[in-house]
Formats: sequence, C-alpha cells, structure tokens
Amino acid sequence: MSSTTITPLGTFRNETPYPFCPGCGHGPILDRLNEALVRLELDPRRVVLVSDIGCSGLSDQYFATSAFHGLHGRSVTYATGIKLARPELTVVVLMGDGGTGIGGHHLINAARRNIGITVLVFNNFNFGMTGGQHSTTTPLGALTSTTPLGNLERPLDICGTVAANGAAYVCRATSFDGDLADRIAEAIRRPGFALLDVWELCTAYFLPANRWSKKSLEATLGELDFATGVLRDEPVGEYAAAYRERAAGLATGGRDELEALEPRFSARLDRKISVTLGGSAGAKVGSAARLAARAAVLSGLWAAERSDYPVTVKSGYSVSELILAPEPIDHAGAERPDVIGLLSAEGLRKARPLLARMDERGRVFTLPRLGPVETRSAVETLDLGAQVPRTGVALAFVAALFKRLGCFPPEAFAAAASLLPDSYRREGERAVAAGLEAA
Repeated sequence: MSSTTITPLGTFRNETPYPFCPGCGHGPILDRLNEALVRLELDPRRVVLVSDIGCSGLSDQYFATSAFHGLHGRSVTYATGIKLARPELTVVVLMGDGGTGIGGHHLINAARRNIGITVLVFNNFNFGMTGGQHSTTTPLGALTSTTPLGNLERPLDICGTVAANGAAYVCRATSFDGDLADRIAEAIRRPGFALLDVWELCTAYFLPANRWSKKSLEATLGELDFATGVLRDEPVGEYAAAYRERAAGLATGGRDELEALEPRFSARLDRKISVTLGGSAGAKVGSAARLAARAAVLSGLWAAERSDYPVTVKSGYSVSELILAPEPIDHAGAERPDVIGLLSAEGLRKARPLLARMDERGRVFTLPRLGPVETRSAVETLDLGAQVPRTGVALAFVAALFKRLGCFPPEAFAAAASLLPDSYRREGERAVAAGLEAA
C-alpha cells in the first residue's frame, strides 16, 4: 500500500489533471467521490483507494490518499484483505464494468460476507481502454467492436446480484445525478458492504457506435426495468468486526478456547521416533493420531502429524504419520517409520510399501482379525477385547500402542482424552481407558 503527499483537509484531490476523454463520466464521478470524502471529514491517511485495470484504474493517482492498484477483476479481493488486516481504514474500490464481470465471483462473495468496503462501479457498458469490446453490462442490441451485429446477451444486473447475496447498501445512479456525492457518502458511512453502480457514457467508443446520450442512458434503465436510487439499505453485521469479536471471545474461556498445552507429565522418550497408523477412512484414525500428539505435548515432547485419505473421505484407507521428539521437529512424515500400527485391511494394503522398507529394529502392532503380516520387524498383536465400540477402536488401539512403546505416561493419554470435543469426549475417554487396560 503506497502513500502520497497529503493535501490539506478540505480536498482529497491532488493537483494532477484527469486524462479522460472529453465528455467521459469518470471525471464527474471522481469529483463526487472527492466531495463525499470531504463531507465525511475523513483523514486522507486513513483512506485507501483500491483500483482495477481499465480507464477507472487510473483514478487512484489523482487522490492524496493511500492506494493499491492490482490485476483486472481482483480489486475487491485486495480491498477485502486490506479491510481485514486494517479494519480502521476506509476502503473504497474503483472498478469498471469490465472488472466487475471478470471478478464477478469476488464481488458476490464480498457481498455475501458483508465485508466493510465501498465499491464504485464506473459502468460505461464496454471495455473502453482496450477497444470498446462488449462487457457483462452491455445493453441488449448494443453495437461494440465484438458485437458488430448487436449484443445478444442480457446485461448483468449488478445491483440485483449483490443485493440478493447480502450486501448492506446498494444504489444505482448515473454520473449526471445531482445527489451522487450524497449517495457515495451514505455508502461509505455504512459499516457493511456497499456498492454503487454508476452508469455513465464512454465518449470514445460506446456513445459514437450507438449514438447514445444521457437521454438514451435513462431510457435504457426504463427498458430493462432497472430501478435507480437506493435499492437496499439494511443493518447487516460487518464481517471484519464480527470476525474480531469472535476471535476476542476465544480468549475468555469455553471449549473453543485456543490455548497452549502446558506439560503436566514427564516424557520417557530420549530420541526422535516416527509412528505410522494405517486404518480405514472414517474410523477416527486421524483423531487417534492427534490425540497421541496432544498426549506427547502434555508430556513435554514435540509432535508433528500429517494425515492422508482419499477424496471419498468415508471410504478407503486412512493413514496418519506421527513424529515425536524431545527436540523441535522441522518436518512431518518418514520414508521408513520406526513403528507401524495396523487397524484394518485397507490400512494394511496402504502400508505394505512401508512394511517392506522396515528392518529388524522396527515394531509393528496389529489387531487379531488382520492375520499374519509380512515384515522383517517384530509384530505384536493388540487384543482390545469385545468391550470397545467400533467407533472407539482407533482410540483404544493407539492408547494401547503407545503404552507398549512407553514414550510418555499412560496418564498423559487419559488427560489428552479429557480435552476431546464435547460431542464424543465421554466415548473417547472410555475407549482410551479400555486400550490402556488391554495393553
């Protein structure tokens, strides 16, 4: 975000003259923007103009404010990032109808989230900087360099689109409106997402090709049944403020609190160890691995975990790789794990290449139902008994496995289970207790 020399309060315009074609609506719109900013008595240093590509993209350099100029159609995304990072700033997007079409999904999502930015659309119905090609707002039948026989597409209703998706303030206006500065100021004052679709004339391409005038512009609004003026003004909660309020609440307690895990136990591990768990998708293999990682952290160890499963999520394999160490860990995963735990046939199939790489120093843990496992490592069978419910097998298995390994006290695993989400904490605690007893 760059900053220019600040002019005295009373004008936001610097002394650089506009370069626009004679009769172009861009200049009057920018003049009304300046009036609105002055009327609001904003500090120019706390105003950011975010511009798009096209003739409207030249606009930010004529104002003594901060500015950000980016790629075509992406100005709304840049403005969103600025507002989220610096919510105290006033962020105004200056974009043409070309950028509105190219970045339409950005526009919709900013409206849907109700990001606290103001969007001014310089709508002259064509790509005026690159040769007068048709855009998403070109009226039906209009002549452009890419629709020489007349445009066949219905123009996009920008206002209707953002209003339907949750924008707080929506207005359709023209560059000739005497109250345009009032509407711009009104939009900037609104805390949520605000958009003004400002219709104007492109005197270089659109006006000559279609013999348009101010009267033609107003007639087209009527033909399309596009109402003008303020179309929506709703007190919707602004996203950046709501986000910060939610984040601040995390520090006040509750099950969702983001807190550091303070060690409560003494680890018995004096070297780095890698453990791979292979099971079935949807069987809480990843949850069991994360529980083991949390137990390790509660014991003063460092832990890294990564999981792999197919796009089907609930079918096929599920593999989790854990690394535990008394020192910081700079990566996750291992080509040849020290330990493998097998919970299902799918997990066994996925782990076979790893089993082939292991040697006599490795350890493999498995369940009775899987039968013999081909490997050079020592194989240990964990019989969990019939009391463990199917949904708790992974937690019980991993609890038993780590009790056998002796990396940290069993009490650490039980403490980690007490931190499980409310929805399955009791079930998880029972499964862990069963696994520790079975080991």
